[in-house]
Amino acid sequence: MSDRSWRPRPGLDRAQRSREQDRAAGGPERRLVDAGGGRFRPATVELKVASRTGRVTAVLRWSVDGRATRVPLGEVDQPTRAANLRDGWRLAEASGLVAKVPAAEGSWASSAGTRKSMRGNKGKDTKPELRLRSLLHREGLRYRVSTRPVPTLRRTADIVFPKVKVAVFVDGCYWHGCAEHRTIPATNRDFWLQKIEGNRARDAETVRLLEEAGWKVLRVWEHVAVEDAARLVIELVKSARQSDASGK
Repeated sequence: MSDRSWRPRPGLDRAQRSREQDRAAGGPERRLVDAGGGRFRPATVELKVASRTGRVTAVLRWSVDGRATRVPLGEVDQPTRAANLRDGWRLAEASGLVAKVPAAEGSWASSAGTRKSMRGNKGKDTKPELRLRSLLHREGLRYRVSTRPVPTLRRTADIVFPKVKVAVFVDGCYWHGCAEHRTIPATNRDFWLQKIEGNRARDAETVRLLEEAGWKVLRVWEHVAVEDAARLVIELVKSARQSDASGK
């Protein structure tokens, strides 16, 4: 086995490594994995030589909030690194790891244009959040976005009202395990079940930790009409303000 089948060229900078992955995947938009809440992150195919077999194996890697996830894809046996990277991405797509998750019917993110916008933003503001924030701003509410309610706690809320200690999360139906709209891919089913259940447990832990720190927490599904979601947020903020005013 030649090194050229898996080892990267020396001296490549970050941009060059990214372009190498883009070419292998067929474009940057085909490197995205679902990071939850309508967010997407670019993934990377890594090539390694298995110590036991001496064969080249492909692994898909991505990071969310500083936490890396690695999923073995399988063996690749092409003579060049470029060809093996392409095969690795084909395996990732065949395994259902590349983000092609349709939004639930009636979702704020149901249109193809919205999903394209989300992929282009690569984890920045999503359409559901923007629409919700627009309505809240129209009602005179001011807030912070994509920030940690508690700086020492590695949990980022979508919309935060620091003065009244209210944190709002907009949860995607697929990634956060909505009972009405969740679908589990047939490929890599065990992986996705474990991942989604892990997210649900983390969501529950986040609520508990923030409430213990004195915060009021609201989690809104993406399938909830934006007007209804805004009403829930407004009511919670008003309630928090009244509690503060009464000294409770």
